[in-house]
Amino acid sequence: MKYDAVVVGGGIAGLTAAAYLARAGQSVVLFERQQKVGGLVQTFERNGIYFDGGLRSIENSGIVFPMLKQLGIDIEFSKSNISIGIADSVMRLQGKESVTEYEEFLKVQYPDNANDITAIIGEIKKIMGYMDVLYGIDNPAFLNMTEDREYLMKVILPWMFKFIFTIRKIKKINEPVEEYLKRFTTNQSLIDIIAQHFFQKTPTSFALSYFSLYLDYHYPKGGTATLIKKLEDYIIQHGATIKTSVSIQSLQPEEKYVLDTEGNRTDYTNLIWAGDLKQMYNIIPLEKLNNTKLVRKIEEKRSLLKDMRGGDSVFTVYLSVQEKIEYFAKICTGHFFYTPDKRGLSIVQKDDIEEFLKAKNIDKDNFELKSKVKKYLEDYFRLNTFEIAIPALRDADLAPEGQAGLVVSLLYDYSLSKKIDEFGWNAEIKEFLEQVTIQILEESIFPGLKDKIIGSFSSSPLTIEKLTGNTDGGITGWAFTNPYIPAISSMLGIAKSVETPLPSIFQAGQWTYSPAGFPISILTAKLASDRVLKNKI
Repeated sequence: MKYDAVVVGGGIAGLTAAAYLARAGQSVVLFERQQKVGGLVQTFERNGIYFDGGLRSIENSGIVFPMLKQLGIDIEFSKSNISIGIADSVMRLQGKESVTEYEEFLKVQYPDNANDITAIIGEIKKIMGYMDVLYGIDNPAFLNMTEDREYLMKVILPWMFKFIFTIRKIKKINEPVEEYLKRFTTNQSLIDIIAQHFFQKTPTSFALSYFSLYLDYHYPKGGTATLIKKLEDYIIQHGATIKTSVSIQSLQPEEKYVLDTEGNRTDYTNLIWAGDLKQMYNIIPLEKLNNTKLVRKIEEKRSLLKDMRGGDSVFTVYLSVQEKIEYFAKICTGHFFYTPDKRGLSIVQKDDIEEFLKAKNIDKDNFELKSKVKKYLEDYFRLNTFEIAIPALRDADLAPEGQAGLVVSLLYDYSLSKKIDEFGWNAEIKEFLEQVTIQILEESIFPGLKDKIIGSFSSSPLTIEKLTGNTDGGITGWAFTNPYIPAISSMLGIAKSVETPLPSIFQAGQWTYSPAGFPISILTAKLASDRVLKNKI
């Protein structure tokens, strides 16, 4: 078989790219390694209760809604209101004015740092202003120049000058947020409370923008995977082919074909890779290539990416609860960032766990060592910030009457998860962490929860790695802890981010641009599909 375009990866980037190519009349085939498309955007059911796996809310950012509008896809969304909690105090974000309420919220927790908090809130307000510029209009990539010329002249062109000016300001605040906050306070607990639910060394401009981006969260009726299902249907209706449970084993960039796990060869005119980039370069058989210059470029890419780490991953506990949604509605919203203990992660002792991560040839039945690992993890969970989603609070049809599903996540190190698995402790530790999570919520924000649990299970970074193939189980592309980011990170250069050194091969998704995320995956997919349509040779 030969297609105009092969798309590898059925996450949001691959689906978006395939949709635009199919819309343009291209013959398209999409390969996805999982049994169903969606990648990190999934909604699944257990005993009548629905859970979102991966993404908890959909952030528009001037990208998602314009993409759906341009494709003619209609989805019913509701506002996904965010709440923030520390110990027994909870506030709900109502609008931009809530940043002032957040300031008072923090001052109640840290009365001795009132001036510090005022200064930090001032920085958050400043960055919120930058976000109003960056995402205040529909992204020009989704503009039809022939139909929207008035919009182009009256909105886009004036915005461009503000955009360029704002980008220059953002470049000046790209140091890690943990370090940036030290300019304003010496209270490490306060720094932790603001920053610990972000990935390690997240740039300040990205981290402190989130108060603004929270206000742009939406939730599709039926769960986050409603968007995935609509895109999948659109692709098929426009004549494209989707092959699930099929991985690409070999890529031949000179002869322009791929070999899949079913032993089939598929030829292409253009290819969009919307999966893990390390895999793409590693499956190219260099010994079969004739172009020595191309071989050298591929070897350089392999070397560049070899030791690069994927972004932070997560541990997630899924809870089925025999409780009315009104109980939870009185406490929080359906998307809730909750910190049980304001002391912060910095007080967690890491010596034992660092020794464990370096350990080799240690008895797997070492009870003392296992106890140390459990002690570290319990402290880490108790002092961390949970991201809690309750789908039925945003769509009552997602759980039976009198029941609810809770999705409780926190950042979790892939290396630790991998080491625990190597020692054969994975099942035991996962069960332990499920019980720790339940106990913490029982003792803090959801009293009485423990006795109402009717089912629980969990996923780890290894689960994400197995399902998606993402390096280190990463959920947002490259880690900020890398010595450098092997992707374009300037908004002015994002159009070039989809380019690769391989002929007629483009890239899209979370590994393509940094900082990554759901809207960026869609944007790079649209840019990659545009390049394919211009590159028909």
